[in-house]
Order: sequence, then C-alpha cells, then structure tokens
Amino acid sequence: MRIVITAEGQSLDAEMDPRFGRCQYFIIADPATLEYEAIENSSAMAAGGAGISAAQMIADKKVEAVLTGNCGPNAYQVLSAAGIQVITGVSGTVRDAIKQYNEGKFKTSSQPNVAAHYGTGMGGTGFGMGMGRGMGMKGGGGMGGGMGRGMGGGMGRGMGMRGGGMGAPFTPAPQASGPEQELDELKNQSEMLAQQLSAIQQRIEEMEKKKK
Repeated sequence: MRIVITAEGQSLDAEMDPRFGRCQYFIIADPATLEYEAIENSSAMAAGGAGISAAQMIADKKVEAVLTGNCGPNAYQVLSAAGIQVITGVSGTVRDAIKQYNEGKFKTSSQPNVAAHYGTGMGGTGFGMGMGRGMGMKGGGGMGGGMGRGMGGGMGRGMGMRGGGMGAPFTPAPQASGPEQELDELKNQSEMLAQQLSAIQQRIEEMEKKKK
C-alpha cells in the first residue's frame, strides 16, 4: 500500500505543501514501513492545467490515497476517477500526516475544497493570486492576465497591478455536505487567507524598502 503526501521538501520531516497541483514535491510513502520516495512536481510552474497533469502523474503511481491541504475540482476529478482517495485539510509535517493516517484520523473528502486555479502565489515579479476577476487599480494597466512566479508560480487573472496581476484573493469552496466538513473547510479557508495576508504584507515591506 502506498499513499502520496504533498510536501515542501524531500524528507518525512518536511512541512506539507498545502497545494496539490502546485506543490513542490510529492512524497510517495508506505504508511506501514515509512519507506518513501520523493518526486519533484514538474507541474508546479505550469502556466495552466497543473492540477490535471499532477493528478495524472499520481494516478500512474498506483497509490491508494492523496493527503494534501487543498485540492481543486479538476485534480479531484482525475484522482477520483482513478479510484484514489483524496484527503484534504491536512497540515504539519509529512511524518505527522502519515501517523495520523495510520491512526484513522482522516476522512476521505467527498468533493474538492477550493475553486479551480487555486495555488497561485506571490513572487518577485508581482502577484499571481488570481481566482476569478479582480478590480482595477490606478496605474495597473487595465484588465488582463497578470502573472506572478514564486510561491505557487501561477497565473492570476484580474486587473493588473504594476509588476503583476492580482485577482480576487479567495473564492469560497463548494458548499459542504455536513457541519463537520464545513468546519474543516472553514478552517482551511482561514489558514489560506492568513498565508495570503502574510505574503502580501511581506511584499509591501519589500516594496517600501526599495522606495527608501
């Protein structure tokens, strides 16, 4: 039996990457023996279709479950069609995730927990946080597709800020099927928003330093 955990590094002690399609690495592990291999996600910097291509690659690995923070509808559909369980809302280290999996603390997700194109991030050239259409900002150059390579390395569709594009920061997940799942999804959304806010604040500080 083998499972997949999205990770920021190549070891069991690496922190989990909350994204599926744009995670940095996939850890393929045997939860019983902790034998594992780390695979770099070649789809992480793709301009589009990262979730689908990553899910197809994982489906070819003949695994039984995927543990991740968030999974969009396209990747979810591919994984589910391949008979792979998708478990979202997982955080901590890879080792912790495997331990909790062995203890039966996770429930299989019945649906994706983020909208399509989630996982875009912030980078040196500007914002790439797009999910949907954003609002115009003076001096940004009008509506268009803004790209931001870096955390998430994705593309944000929205109205351009100078040096990138910024879409709506967050799109609510599909309606949960029950109170417990809704609570888990709300926690996930809260964590994602906190990460985005932190990244925005860091970018503001960097730009203010350059002005001095």
